[in-house]
Amino acid sequence: QEIALSGDIRLTTPDLMTYFKTGVLSTAIDVINLGIIPTPVNYYSMYHLDVSGAVQITGSHNPPEFNGFKFSLDKKAFFGDDIQSLYQLMDKMDFEVGEGTEARYKILPKYKEMILEKINIERPMKVVMDCGNAAGGINGPDVFNALGIELKELFSEPDGTFPNHHPDPTVEENLQDLIAEMKTGQYDVGLAFDGDADRVGVVDETGDIIWADQLMALFLPEIIENGEDILFDVKCSQALEDMINRYGGNPIMWKTGHSLIKQRMGELDCKFGGEMSGHIFFADDYYGYDDALYVSARLVQLLSRTDKKLSDLKAEIPVYYSTPEMRMEAENDQEKFRIAKEAIAYFSENYNCSTVDGVRIKFGDGWGLVRSSNTQPVIVCRFEANSPERKDEIMNLVLGKLKEFGNLELGGH
Repeated sequence: QEIALSGDIRLTTPDLMTYFKTGVLSTAIDVINLGIIPTPVNYYSMYHLDVSGAVQITGSHNPPEFNGFKFSLDKKAFFGDDIQSLYQLMDKMDFEVGEGTEARYKILPKYKEMILEKINIERPMKVVMDCGNAAGGINGPDVFNALGIELKELFSEPDGTFPNHHPDPTVEENLQDLIAEMKTGQYDVGLAFDGDADRVGVVDETGDIIWADQLMALFLPEIIENGEDILFDVKCSQALEDMINRYGGNPIMWKTGHSLIKQRMGELDCKFGGEMSGHIFFADDYYGYDDALYVSARLVQLLSRTDKKLSDLKAEIPVYYSTPEMRMEAENDQEKFRIAKEAIAYFSENYNCSTVDGVRIKFGDGWGLVRSSNTQPVIVCRFEANSPERKDEIMNLVLGKLKEFGNLELGGH
């Protein structure tokens, strides 16, 4: 058996790759070393090289000193209970013993070739690309130049200290350089990648942000032909559901978490899905994994096929007013789960709710979301309605009730 191994541009990545590789080789598994590449190129290696599994060492959008591992097995995400069973295996130290071999492979040219085969830009396009000094800078500009796109690059030079801004395009302050560039009025679209280039942020030609659920809505006419299922997470706007219905698709709300969405898409054989954090999955003419560069190229292709500006397309999406994600800090994980459980029980009994992930309380003219964070002792809330006043009413009603269940402090967004 062999696996593909690669990593992002963080300062600790080369050492972690060496340690990981040494361990894997000692268990008689062969390793194809792909070097430093974006996460989606690691995913692509499973299809191009037909390896049993792939490992990307990456901290994604976490602070510079963090790092971690993204595992894939048999072309599927490896997470949750699988990670726990892996931990137990490691704890027992009961490994196969043998000598694997290491090979090196240059996959970036193959990935580029694949994108060029799939994307066709039909008229001259001007694009700003902010790579955030992260992994997207390794091949993003090269691929876009090869597509014949006129490109203005921001922060393409990989630097694991992230000197210009943090590579997380879901946070507005990280998009300020891109917004300023777009406001010069010279470009069709602005793109920003996260730390390992599996998520994308988009800014239109006027400098306005296109959030991930709006971006998903823009692609629907290309995807929905015959009542297709479209998958999205519980944080997405009602506007996305409205648009899916408008085009005759079948909206399916699911749990937040890119591995969970990816897994559910496979189970339902969905052509398209995504989540509010910027992970978007195409399986109509792609492999079903999240790839910021491919999503960006699809967007530029879409724009090149219409005379409309990006802001015109955005204007076709219904307007709702939503809060940013609000993070209510609990004293500990146990307390977080207790409060969430009480909230789910209360709201489910008294309101029309979806409980696929926490509780999304539906008011007809708006909604409120209460769910446990997957990673921190935090209750995550979001509120939306068809007017700012109604949004505040829903927010006050839900937060007022939450505070009856336990002690929560409003933290950062």
